[in-house]
Amino acid sequence: MKTRTTRHLFAAATLAAALAACTSAAPRSDSAATGDPAAAPADSNAAHPSAIIPRPLQIVAGRGSFVFDASTPIRIKPGQPGERRVAEYFAQRVQALRGFAPAVTEAPGGRGAVWLNIDPNLTIGDEAYELDVQADTVRLSARTEAGLFYGAVSLWQLATADGGQGATRIAAQRINDAPAFVWRGLMLDVARHFRSVDEVKAVLDQMALHKLNTFHWHLTDDQGWRIEIKQYPRLTEVGGCRVLAGANGRGADGKPQQYCGYYTQEQIRDVVAYAAARHITVVPEIEMPGHAQAAIAAYPELAVTDVVRKAPRVSPDWGVHTYLFGVDDSTFSFLENVLDEVAGLFPSKYIHIGGDEAAKDQWIASKQVQAKIKSLGLKNEMALQSWFVGRIGKHLQEHDRILLGWDEILEGGKLPASATVMSWRGDAGALEAAREGHDVVVSPDRKLYLDYVQSDRDDEPSGRFPVSTLRAFYDFQMIPPGLDAQQAKHVIGGQGNLWVEHRRSFDLVQKALYPRLDALSEVVWSPASSRDWNDFQHRLAPQFARYRAQGVQASDVAYAVDFKADNAQLTLSNQAGFGEIRYRTDGAEPDAGSPLYSQPLPATPPLDLVATTFLDGRALSAPRRFSAKDLSDLSARSSAALKPCREGYNLRLEDDAARDGGRDGARAALTVNLIDPCWIYPAAQLDGVARIRATVGQVPYNFQLWHDTSKIVTRKATLGGSLEVRLDDCKSAPIARLPLAAARKSDGVTTLEAKLPKLEGRHDLCFVFASGGHDPLWALDRVVLKPAE
Repeated sequence: MKTRTTRHLFAAATLAAALAACTSAAPRSDSAATGDPAAAPADSNAAHPSAIIPRPLQIVAGRGSFVFDASTPIRIKPGQPGERRVAEYFAQRVQALRGFAPAVTEAPGGRGAVWLNIDPNLTIGDEAYELDVQADTVRLSARTEAGLFYGAVSLWQLATADGGQGATRIAAQRINDAPAFVWRGLMLDVARHFRSVDEVKAVLDQMALHKLNTFHWHLTDDQGWRIEIKQYPRLTEVGGCRVLAGANGRGADGKPQQYCGYYTQEQIRDVVAYAAARHITVVPEIEMPGHAQAAIAAYPELAVTDVVRKAPRVSPDWGVHTYLFGVDDSTFSFLENVLDEVAGLFPSKYIHIGGDEAAKDQWIASKQVQAKIKSLGLKNEMALQSWFVGRIGKHLQEHDRILLGWDEILEGGKLPASATVMSWRGDAGALEAAREGHDVVVSPDRKLYLDYVQSDRDDEPSGRFPVSTLRAFYDFQMIPPGLDAQQAKHVIGGQGNLWVEHRRSFDLVQKALYPRLDALSEVVWSPASSRDWNDFQHRLAPQFARYRAQGVQASDVAYAVDFKADNAQLTLSNQAGFGEIRYRTDGAEPDAGSPLYSQPLPATPPLDLVATTFLDGRALSAPRRFSAKDLSDLSARSSAALKPCREGYNLRLEDDAARDGGRDGARAALTVNLIDPCWIYPAAQLDGVARIRATVGQVPYNFQLWHDTSKIVTRKATLGGSLEVRLDDCKSAPIARLPLAAARKSDGVTTLEAKLPKLEGRHDLCFVFASGGHDPLWALDRVVLKPAE
């Protein structure tokens, strides 16, 4: 099979000198905003003349610029539906941001037009395009509609780079472009938290504008079955609903509330068609043999029936579950019938069958399964899973489909020759699969997983640790080290994965995706040799403006100003180390003319400082505030700023109720370790400190840790449960206890306070909860050291 696009037809990438020149954009006049071409500013794209993400293969700067306004026609050939589709899509996107829609016409014309041309005789790849912007004409050519579409996306980015409306100018340049990999993917989990059809389409829209072409739709899991299967209606009637954990699962009357959602087959077809119009293939995932609890809740006979005696509930928990499908013929008939209906809904040649985290406890405990292993002449349960995958793969192959699975499908025996592996557990799966001749999609955990937090800031949303920054995404190397040239050809692409256990709302989904999706798109489209972090950030500045204009909630955390108060000084910085930080000390928001931060500021209360990162006069981040009324405010540390006592299982959890304990309103994001909820305040200045104040929250322990459950640390309850403060060593005797009685009565966060003994100098403070159990999971929200009153 073809594994790489044809790139050798283009010359090696040449970086135009214009790309390195980044000057401030001139302000637009009122007449320019109305669309008067004569009034269009000559340097409207001066901040970056080729503000395209992902970066094209080759850009050669030209002379002058093309005036693009409401009178600019889009020319296509008569009787070319592909050209018309792309032209109308381009016009719609221009309308949305610039406020005018260029007319699409088949009439012949000369200068001042944008020409779209599909020419099957062009000697370029299927997804390649050529874009030639001259002072009097723009010509976009491709061999296929897909290539023309990607070229139109690049032209749209050039036409919207100034962030304004009305007329604009596009710098003259010639672009030859083609993707490095044929699989440029994004996975969205809708099993844990359901997303509406409109929300899924919004994700597809952004994928298209990033030239991503594969949408991996994670439709089934332990926590929900989200796709209608006509033969088995209980999959959605029962498996599509669960009761959320904790306060979030109770109504105002205190009774359990069902959380439900699934896609009808009509909605599935609608989404598939919507994606196809944007040259995106939708790959469905139906999990097996593990992650099956929702299906078994609906049809208990699918389980390991001599071990599972009654139907489980659809799980409200996150983690590794032990419910597996059985291995009898009736279960395979069910799975094959499901896959047949799935194949009828999705034209994709790939169908993803999961295969990950199949905890074998029930298979091990089952006499029926053990007899099956013996009758098949298999070695063990791992070999049984390989046999299971092989049987499903054969069925898919009979229907001209390719089995795709997580890298666990490599375990236990020989994988069907046609199978493709999605490698998530580091590089090992990719290396093994490629060396065995299987195609590989690289998607390693901690490197391309979008559910990891992007910072350790106080305002960081919920997610997993360790931190996964924008820069880390951008620096990802697609070809794992250890493959020779022939084996490397089996790496057909890469994919970012967004699991949504901790992304309850669509706003949080978007902030997890963007702008890390910009970095990912460049990783899978552009050659590694041409990647330039500094240049990418210059191109990202106009992209932030596009996000704002489209109403997309992108995270600005890479450029958000961080404040560090220490030794009577306040230091300002941002994660990316990029742009200009400007600030005000009167509590008002800074603008591009506000004072430029160049050295630490005095940290003398009272303080009310607001700071923003700018590039060429454009804000790269929302303003951030640092306020301190007195010295105790300088001592405040959130749970994100405290140090966890151990690595592994560190999460930032959204509380299951609002801060005030109600159902609506802002929720606390609490950083906590699932095995040992323990925090360290390093080098706390204790001179003059007489009291400690802590805000704490409790969340339901809806986590299944499989074999790590026995490692959970609990501490004997004192005073009916308390937060203990220990000095220097987490094993030392407590120097203070803050009783939890008041906090137990609230679903939100509660403020506790206690006296401290007189101490001097700097010491580590260790915080642990002595509550007698691990459910609920108690967590710190904020700690403040208070002087004597």
